[in-house]
Amino acid sequence: MIRVTRVFVASALLLVISSLAALAQTSRERERLVRQVRHERVMMPYYGLFDHLTFEIGPNGKVILSGSVTRPTLKSEAENVVKTIEGVETIENRIEVLPLSPDDDRVRLAMFRAVYGKAGLDRYALQAVPSIHIIAKNGHVVLEGVVNSESDKNLAEMQAKGVPGVFSVKNNLRVEK
Repeated sequence: MIRVTRVFVASALLLVISSLAALAQTSRERERLVRQVRHERVMMPYYGLFDHLTFEIGPNGKVILSGSVTRPTLKSEAENVVKTIEGVETIENRIEVLPLSPDDDRVRLAMFRAVYGKAGLDRYALQAVPSIHIIAKNGHVVLEGVVNSESDKNLAEMQAKGVPGVFSVKNNLRVEK
């Protein structure tokens, strides 16, 4: 009886250890995919501050792309770049191509000047891909990205709300921890 119990406990322990090893492998693979997709996203030559791309890594190598872009070619480029990453099996492309609009172009330029022209926020413009993204659609603006502090987040929102011709401003900026 004791021997049967020991065999059962040993078998259960081996099962738990093998499950943990598989879970650790899956976690490492997921982290690798996240790093590679993020890297490929910022390396796209036409990805800029008026575009915002996000992604999720799903089960079995599925990557879900979402966000908003100003150029239709950027939507297809994002999908094509992610397809080349080892471990990606399927891609769901939910990226929205923003409509062509001279008014939105004017809002984007004015928003850029207001946000990045403000002392304290100008440092965010010095990156290859600025961390504050300005998404304008039909006069409505969404601020996306990452800032260093809550005060920078609030300052960006105040600057954005002061731009004439903007109907609404949604502040989705995240504070870096």
